[in-house]
Amino acid sequence: MRRLFRWLLLAMALLFAEAGFAPVLSAAAVDSVTVLTLQSPIMPVAAQYVERALNRAEAQGATAAVLRLDTPGGLDSSMRVITQRILNAKIPVFVYVAPAGARAASAGTFITIAGHIAAMAPNTVMGAAHPVSGAGGDIEGTLGEKVTNDAAAYIRTLAVERGRNVEWAERAVRESVSATEQELLSLGVIDIVASDVPDLLEQADGRQVSVQGQSVTLSTRDASIALEDMNAFERFVAAISEPNIAYILLSIAMLAIYLELLNPGSILPGIVGVIALLLALFGLGNLPFNYAGLLLIGFAFVLFTGELFLTSHGLLAGGGVISLALGSVILMAGNPVYFRVSPWIIVTVVGSFAAFFLWVVTVIIRDRFRRTPSTQESLVGRIGVVRSELDPEGTVLVAGDLWSARTDQPPIEAGREVRVLRVEGFWLWVMPIEQALRQPVPLPAAGRGSLPAPLDDATSSDETASPSP
Repeated sequence: MRRLFRWLLLAMALLFAEAGFAPVLSAAAVDSVTVLTLQSPIMPVAAQYVERALNRAEAQGATAAVLRLDTPGGLDSSMRVITQRILNAKIPVFVYVAPAGARAASAGTFITIAGHIAAMAPNTVMGAAHPVSGAGGDIEGTLGEKVTNDAAAYIRTLAVERGRNVEWAERAVRESVSATEQELLSLGVIDIVASDVPDLLEQADGRQVSVQGQSVTLSTRDASIALEDMNAFERFVAAISEPNIAYILLSIAMLAIYLELLNPGSILPGIVGVIALLLALFGLGNLPFNYAGLLLIGFAFVLFTGELFLTSHGLLAGGGVISLALGSVILMAGNPVYFRVSPWIIVTVVGSFAAFFLWVVTVIIRDRFRRTPSTQESLVGRIGVVRSELDPEGTVLVAGDLWSARTDQPPIEAGREVRVLRVEGFWLWVMPIEQALRQPVPLPAAGRGSLPAPLDDATSSDETASPSP
């Protein structure tokens, strides 16, 4: 455990060091350009990456920064963080929609127009910036008008600040228009069409841009290129914030915690389950999701757990599978495609849970049909396992059946072994096994079940012998 703990500390230290907490050890060369690459939906981790990379570029004295962009859109809040950071940058920031075939849709349109230099690679598109709800649909009524007008005003001020085509920018918001790189160049929406970053830097050389109100002449023709990709911590956060990964983590958490409840004290499933649950909730926190879907998935877990303690002949497990299926579908229903869980993953997860619990219920029913029913008297002296804490009442598993039980001892926690002392009606009176071994327990009625071994090897008489399974 100590060695594992040391490895975990080392891994965390490396992650935090890469996340930007380590000091900058060397300065960038003169006339260097920092190149960022953002090829994902616009989410909080993307905004964090852009902020960190631009801070580093400014601290190292870079001549300019190039943000290579390929995005289908994303969250308005994260988009505004990025555009504000570009507007307040201390160095020129080029937003370059690349490589060929890339797009700057929706939120990407705002970011591109905010750049000091807006450029696109051949065969790229930009536009379709009309705001939509978190569920991916139109925002109706007065609220929809407010949101649209706010977005239109925001993109207008960006276009005015950078001297771009204000009319087209507003149409991209209000009418969701899109255009190719050549059309946008002719309309005065972008500044350059470049095949790659060196071509972009060569064409931008000598142009004048306004940086924090000061006119700056770009000197980028012979500048060196320094790549600034996402660090390990940002890649990790981006990975768990992917809808499919977050959903799989949630499923793993549910199964692992269930296995821990099934075998109390096994520890490892509980640790894995809690870690997976926290990571899943962190990932979902970066995504637009439906709380009703999350609650249905949580209710499914409650039903699965109830199958452990109640004899429902599979009804609870069946209800859990139905609740899991509904919750999985609703969780991200209506979102843009890049914020949805793959239907194939949903089918695989729900099908796996259904098959698992069908097997469990089948085994339980088959075992009950095959087993000769035990009379209550024959339970005396048998050893069982506490399923729910006895304080003083709870449940114990004895001879393959779940029984209501009582104790006159201090509370007995789940997972401990107990021995049946006597039966009163439908209640079993039990005692912790270590205490029961120190005193005799009456034999079961004659002819009822098999005779168990005595509790105390030193006791030889039938009157003091106690049954055991």
